[in-house]
Amino acid sequence: MKQDLDRGSLSRVIAVINGKGGVFKTSLVANVGGLLAEAGSRVLLVDLDPQGNLAEDLGYSDQGDGGRSLAAALCFGAEPALLTNIRPNLDVIAGGPELDDAAAFLGAKAQKDRDAAHLALAKMLATMAGEYDLVLLDCPPGNEPLQAGAVAAARYTLVPLKTDMSSRKGVAAVAARMDSVVGLNPTLDLLGVVLVGTGTNSKQVHKVTRDHLIADFGTDEVLFPMTIRHAEATAQACRERGLLAHELERELTKAPKWWEIRRGEAKATNSGPRSASSVAEDLHAVAMEVTRRVSAAESQEVSA
Repeated sequence: MKQDLDRGSLSRVIAVINGKGGVFKTSLVANVGGLLAEAGSRVLLVDLDPQGNLAEDLGYSDQGDGGRSLAAALCFGAEPALLTNIRPNLDVIAGGPELDDAAAFLGAKAQKDRDAAHLALAKMLATMAGEYDLVLLDCPPGNEPLQAGAVAAARYTLVPLKTDMSSRKGVAAVAARMDSVVGLNPTLDLLGVVLVGTGTNSKQVHKVTRDHLIADFGTDEVLFPMTIRHAEATAQACRERGLLAHELERELTKAPKWWEIRRGEAKATNSGPRSASSVAEDLHAVAMEVTRRVSAAESQEVSA
């Protein structure tokens, strides 16, 4: 299988991964994917998480199959069902609880044929990834078979990171996971680490995190220059409405002003949190940095 795999078609597959849960992986996949799709790129999102929370971020809960088709593709080589045009230029392969069975199957298979188990996702994506400008994998935390499959398939990993110690340990777990598949995927590289759920003025906290990354990787260049601010109200509003942050911001700009309501010129609406604009701005900056880093890596490969 290793020899038959066309890695050329996987050159723009990014695994968004951390060994710890609750670090904004799913929201990062949904929002970065949605922003780049809106800008004209063809984007595929693959929900590898048994929780299937990508459906909430993108508002397609009524269209998903609980991960059944993805599980069948990973276990038996079936063709996964595509949810097409969830947004213009944005397709999705849905996740959900059926992936728990797939993980168990792949874990058992790895006892007999480790390479085949780890390359199941890569083999599936190789048949379709070339049709897209970017493929983002939403990886589950602490699920060895599915995480191993993601890093074996990806060209890059992108690691969202909170500043707490357990989240930093999750980065070390990602590095170990990458090392474990280097024989199967020698081109795998770390695209970067992005700080999430933090304030822009938390300079000392950011410095401590930067120092830890230097200790782990020998450089702080892996760290994205921008952060994603914590805004619980915006996150809740986005999932309740099935909107991405920039879509929520756009909706809020259409809401009537308070004085229009007071004069009876408009009716009050449940507009949403004021933090949406800041979060949308942060996510846009991250999406642009992802594009910049992928382009820079590709330019280096050409010049080499």
